[in-house]
Amino acid sequence: MNLDIRSHIINNFKGDDMNTLRAAIEESITNKDEITLPGMGVFFEIVWQDAEEKMREEILSILKKRITGAEE
Repeated sequence: MNLDIRSHIINNFKGDDMNTLRAAIEESITNKDEITLPGMGVFFEIVWQDAEEKMREEILSILKKRITGAEE
């Protein structure tokens, strides 16, 4: 079975406005729902691909800071 998760997730949100996208992201984070992790990964991939180098460096800085300071 060949699943194209990226296309499915993108198509699922294609007609949604920014408020709906925000709500989906915040709900996923708030609920710590493991099922939504692939969707969050697709969203991150889209952001990363379209980000200029300055934004990528900022994202990496945020990730490094949060990962280094994260409690286990």
